[in-house]
Order: sequence, then C-alpha cells, then structure tokens
Amino acid sequence: MSDIRVLIVDDEPLARERLVRLLGQEDGLELVGECGDGKAALKRLREGGVDLVFIDMEMPGASGLEVLAKLPDAERPAVIFATAHENFALDAFDLQAVDYLLKPFDQERFQQALRRAREALAARAGDPSSGKVDALLAKLSAREAAPERLTFKVDGRVIFLKPEEITRVEAADNYVVLHLTGGGRHMLRETMTAIEKRLGTGRFLRINRSALVQTDQIKELQPGSHGDYTVLLQDGTKLPLSRSLRGNLDSLFGSGD
Repeated sequence: MSDIRVLIVDDEPLARERLVRLLGQEDGLELVGECGDGKAALKRLREGGVDLVFIDMEMPGASGLEVLAKLPDAERPAVIFATAHENFALDAFDLQAVDYLLKPFDQERFQQALRRAREALAARAGDPSSGKVDALLAKLSAREAAPERLTFKVDGRVIFLKPEEITRVEAADNYVVLHLTGGGRHMLRETMTAIEKRLGTGRFLRINRSALVQTDQIKELQPGSHGDYTVLLQDGTKLPLSRSLRGNLDSLFGSGD
C-alpha cells in the first residue's frame, strides 16, 4: 500500500508543528500540506490528493465542521479532529470522523487515532464502491444491533469500548455505571433502556430492572430458598435475577429446572 497522504489544518502554528513532529515519527505517511484557516483547507481538499486530514474545530474562515460539510462524501478524506473543544464530538461523529483528539493529547493517544485511520482507509480500499469515509466510528452507531465499538462521553472525554470489554451495566439514579473487564468503571448520564439498545441484543441480557450483564460473564445461576435465583459472574459479582426476566436466561441457555 502506498503512503497515506496527510493534510494538517490548524490555525495555531505550534499545534501544526507538533503534529508534523508526531507524524514524522511514523512510517507510511506523506505530509502533503498545512493550512492555517478553514478557507485554505477547503481549497486544498478540493484539489484532491489527501487521504487523511487532521483538522481543528474552531478556525478563522470556517470551522472544521463547516469545511468538511462542504465536501461531497466521495471527496471527503478520512478525518481526525484535533481540537480543544470537547462539545463538538457528536457533530464530528455525524460526519463519520475516524477519531476526536482532545488537546492536549499525548503520543500514545495520537498513535491510537492513527491506527484507526489506517484501518478505516484499508476498509475503504477494500470497497471501491463506497464513497463515504469508512471510519470505525460509522460502526459505533446506536442503531446497529451488534456494534463493534461504542463511544461514550465521560468527564469531557470521548472513550471507545468494545462490547466485550463491558462485564455489566447497573443503574444508579439518573446514571448508569459501566463495569469493565479490567476492574474499571465509568458513570454515564444515560438510561438503562438507552444503553440496552446501544449494546444490542444477544450479547447482553437484562436480568433485573437495574442490571444488564454480558452473557459470557455469567458463571452460575444459584437457586435461592423461595424459587429465586442469583446470577454469579466470572468476577464473583452476585446479582438478583428477576422472576419476570428469568425467561431471558432460559431462552438463551435452556431452563435449569
């Protein structure tokens, strides 16, 4: 595969210099230009020959979103936003951006975004008929039944999780708590109904009003003294199984009676 042609768009010279330095440490990339405002960026992008653009959000002339919105899908390269403005992340996802880097970001986070861009461009190359950016974030839509990766906004950051990294989800007042396989957790302002829809069917099951569990994490169903059951997870967590929802497990694993 030929080198990925990269354009940097940022009105801050120091920010452009840092991206140039980071790009220079990676193989398989060709820097084809730098732009300091939205108008110049739009002109350069319309000329073609750009595979990947790192673009700021707020700039003179036109914002990063405005620049990309003016390009037809077929002419839009893979996009990584690099910005200090966290409140535009969802708009960026609507444009199928590959990633959203919040300044200041470190080299590891930069490399993570670059890996996603490489994967997105490789996917596009495998489907020449696709005129859209085949970004990984296009697969993160809540409308998909079995998403490969999900995005969540946590404390001003946008985090990326595979469904299998989530062991369970529990309700907490107006929030939900994602419990992760590594022992970490994230609190989100979201409803259980919404998160259940985002996680899709099959991999996760609602076992009571306040808990969703990943089916691969279920170790045992332990009977109680009054016909109740407790769900034992691989990490030792015990959760009550609602009688009204027991059919969910019976249909998946077969009845334990």
